[in-house]
Amino acid sequence: MLTPTNAVFDLTCELIRRVSVTPEDAGCQEIIGQRLANLGFSLRQLNAHGVHNLWASRGHGSPHLLFAGHTDVVPSGPEAEWQSPPFEPTVHEGHLIGRGAADMKSSLAAMLVAVEEHLTQHPDQPGTLSFLITSDEEGEAIHGTAHAIRELNKDGIKPDYCIVGEPSSSDRLGDVVRCGRRGSLNARLTIHGVQGHVAYPAAARNPIHQAMPVLAQLADTVWDHGNQFYPPTSLQISNIKSGTGASNVIPGSLSADFNLRFNTEQTCAGLQGQIEQMFEEAGLQYDLQWTLSGAPFLTQPGNLSDAVDNAIKSETGITTEMSTSGGTSDGRFIAPWESHPEGPVEVIEIGPINATIHKINESVLISDLIPLANIYRKIIGNLFTLN
Repeated sequence: MLTPTNAVFDLTCELIRRVSVTPEDAGCQEIIGQRLANLGFSLRQLNAHGVHNLWASRGHGSPHLLFAGHTDVVPSGPEAEWQSPPFEPTVHEGHLIGRGAADMKSSLAAMLVAVEEHLTQHPDQPGTLSFLITSDEEGEAIHGTAHAIRELNKDGIKPDYCIVGEPSSSDRLGDVVRCGRRGSLNARLTIHGVQGHVAYPAAARNPIHQAMPVLAQLADTVWDHGNQFYPPTSLQISNIKSGTGASNVIPGSLSADFNLRFNTEQTCAGLQGQIEQMFEEAGLQYDLQWTLSGAPFLTQPGNLSDAVDNAIKSETGITTEMSTSGGTSDGRFIAPWESHPEGPVEVIEIGPINATIHKINESVLISDLIPLANIYRKIIGNLFTLN
C-alpha cells in the first residue's frame, strides 16, 4: 500500500506504472509534456523509427539550461523474483520499489517538480529552460538523443549547460556526480581457420589455438595509466564462440567480442591501429568490426560544476565528488552537440543512489525524492543567479 505522498513521489509512481521497456515510452512523455505545456513550454516530438523524443523549451537566449533523461527502462527480468510486480510501485522499509525507480523515473519527476516550483517563484525567469527526453537510452541509442540533437542542431539550438538525471550517487544522495565519461569502443573479431579432423591437425588450422595468445595479449596490455580525471583505459573480452559441438572436429572459425573503456589519453583511431597491429604480427587471417559507442567527454571546473556543488552542499551538507567512472550515458551525445562551433555543452550527471539499478527489486529512497528536486531547483537558481 502506498502511504507516502508528495509531488515527486506521486509522479514517480505514475511513471513506474507505465511499462516503458526500451524503446517503448508507454505514454510517459505525454504525462511530462502536458505538465510542461501548462508551464508555458513549447513542445516538439522528434521521433524516429519508433523511438519517442520529447523536446520542450521555455524562454530564449542565455543562459540555457537543459534537463535530459530517458523514460525507457531495462526489462524486469523474472517477475517471480520481485517482491512485488515490477511495474506496480510499492513501498517497503522507506524505499519505493519498481522498475525505473532509480534509473531514472524519480529523476525525471524531481526535475519536473523542481522546474514547476522554480517558475512559480520566478515566472519571469530570463534565459532558457529546456527538456530533452528519449525512450532509447537503455537500448541501441541510435534514434534517441543523438537523433534529436542532429535535428535541433539544424535549427541552431544549443544549450549552455545540461543536467542529466542518471543515478550517480553511491552511498548518500549527492555524494558523487559525473563530470564526464570514458569512451566506449566495441569490437567483433572473427579469426578464420581451416576445419578438419582432430586426428589430422596438419591438414587443418585451429583458430582457437591461434586466438589464445593474442587474446591473452589483449587482456594483459597496459594501455595507459589514466590521468587526474580518468582511470586507466581497460579492455574486457565479453564473448567467445567457436566449435561445432563435436569433440573430434577442429573448428573453422572463432568469434570474440571485446570492449575498451578509454580515457582522453587515447583516441579511437589510435586504439584500433594498435590492436590491428597485434593481429597482423600474430599472422592471423581475421576480420574486425569496430563500433564506437561514444568518445570520452569531460566538463572542466566552471559555472555548472560550481552550481551543482553549491546546490548539493546547501541541501545535504556534503561536498560532492566529481567523477568520470561508470558506464556510458547520453551525455556522450550532449557534450559535443554535433561538434558545435561554439564549443561543447557543459554536462553533469546527478541523480539518486545507483545501488539497485537494473537489478531485481530496483528502488529509490523515498526520503531522497524531495531533496533531489531541491538540488535541481537550486542548480537553476545558482546558474541563473537568483536568490
